[in-house]
Amino acid sequence: MITKTKRYVQTMDLKDEPALIARYRRAHSREEAWQEIIDGIRQVGILEMEVYIFGNRLVMVVDTPEDFCWEEAMARLATLPRQAEWEEYVAQFQQCDPTATSDQKWQMMERIFHLY
Repeated sequence: MITKTKRYVQTMDLKDEPALIARYRRAHSREEAWQEIIDGIRQVGILEMEVYIFGNRLVMVVDTPEDFCWEEAMARLATLPRQAEWEEYVAQFQQCDPTATSDQKWQMMERIFHLY
């Protein structure tokens, strides 16, 4: 059985400082990623999440069930354990308002091509 999904793609820039970028990479490694954050991502219904980096540009790809509501899920995610602490921690690496929520930091991208 094939399950229909939705895909969201977002982008954000890190501060263009090699030492900070290296620390941001480590913070997202299997060894250092906070388990509460991974659990929260799954709890709100996200099926898969990947983050790619090129220089200081990040691209995040998020796959969800077809009936997923992004706004509701992000509002719920913001209330889960350690989420606010995580956002405050990673803000030191990001080119954004340090008090912004995850949903405010990441900018949704528009798909302009799809190979059918």
